Amino acid sequence: MNDSNPKVTAYETFLNEKLREDLRNVLDQRDALYQEISEYLQLKATIEKIKDDLVGDGGELKTKVDLGCNFYVQANVPNPSMICVAIGYGFFLEMTLDEALKFIEKKTKRQQSKASELTEKACQIKAHIKLVLEGLRELQHISSETQKEYRDVLS
Repeated sequence: MNDSNPKVTAYETFLNEKLREDLRNVLDQRDALYQEISEYLQLKATIEKIKDDLVGDGGELKTKVDLGCNFYVQANVPNPSMICVAIGYGFFLEMTLDEALKFIEKKTKRQQSKASELTEKACQIKAHIKLVLEGLRELQHISSETQKEYRDVLS
């Protein structure tokens, strides 16, 4: 191996400081989107449960609210037909349950589309990483075969 080759050093620097960092950032962004999608889907399930309970209970909702440090108190909501939903950038909007379900459906579709784009971007970065690794192998005259094919001598 010729580690003093400036091309090898430049490729290794590019690989470690640029490509791997870009890949980590893209994967972190995608994970944050998946977390947000998960929260919206939990909200959707809660709204559907509230709608089912409204039909049977006559409109009042009894629940427990976490005040912090796992200290819960019982709460009664006399009319749970409206809900505040986080719409982004720190803003909340009061909606009916049906409006909230429609919003969640559109929001999760958009977030899933963004997550797919980030997945594609991550695949492209991984391909670039592979290309740079192959270039490094070629520059350092390292064989790309990591394992030789095994032959059964007895057959």
